[in-house]
Amino acid sequence: VQLQASGGGLVQAGGSLRLSCAASGRTFNNYVMGWFRQAPGKEREFVAVITESGGGTRYADSVKGRFTISRDNAKNTVYLEMNSLKPEDTAHYYCAAGYAYRVQSSHYPYWGQGTQVTVSS
Repeated sequence: VQLQASGGGLVQAGGSLRLSCAASGRTFNNYVMGWFRQAPGKEREFVAVITESGGGTRYADSVKGRFTISRDNAKNTVYLEMNSLKPEDTAHYYCAAGYAYRVQSSHYPYWGQGTQVTVSS
């Protein structure tokens, strides 16, 4: 499966962004979809994950209550709605596809190129 993330940009603290990740190549609803992020000088970290049907979601504590992951299997797209953004949310955001409902990046064999999110204070 090929993944293409979009929707990043520069936003002020307290603002919102919606990231999208479009999938192509194989049956999208066969995959668990995750969002991860990596800030300069830091390791890649888990942000959110959603099950194949969209019925289950899980979030990192740092984004819980502010971010929402969703998917539209008819459009082969997963979304990350980000509200109340903070400067510490600044990172390159990646979408990933896998077969296990897990938070570790090693469980995701397919990755998009990512999109940059920058939150100014």
